[in-house]
Amino acid sequence: MKAKELQELLDFIAKSGLNKVNIETEEFKISVQREPNTKQIVSMSAAPAPAAPQQAPAAPTLAPAAATTPAAPAAEPASSASYTPLKSPMIGTFYRSSGPDAPVFVQVGDTVEKGQVICIIEAMKLFNEIEAEQAGRIVKVLVENATPVEYDQPLFLIE
Repeated sequence: MKAKELQELLDFIAKSGLNKVNIETEEFKISVQREPNTKQIVSMSAAPAPAAPQQAPAAPTLAPAAATTPAAPAAEPASSASYTPLKSPMIGTFYRSSGPDAPVFVQVGDTVEKGQVICIIEAMKLFNEIEAEQAGRIVKVLVENATPVEYDQPLFLIE
């Protein structure tokens, strides 16, 4: 399990309100227990046979508990409350332009219209043009060019 995946799992557990979670696969065994003061204790031990495809079943077992408990408030500054995130509709690799030598689709400060192409996400060798879901001004680019993105991950902030 990569450090980023571990951090995402810990964040998910923190937001879900669960006090104890045990996950065991052929690749690893992880136990997370939270004390009433929200301090997190993590212990992880590796097992010999790595099996990446078996990591996926662990997440659905936690999802129903998260749906029944309220989420923790976001730790974003109050100034970003008026901004709307433009989120990734799929998993893939994020590109700001159509090619290495091409200009970027949008920059900070640009005004975009609904339906305007703002980036490309490559998924399984297909390049998907991602369009703005609303009109507004780009305030911040949240993802570096040519980096992987997850489903529903914020890509841009728009006002």
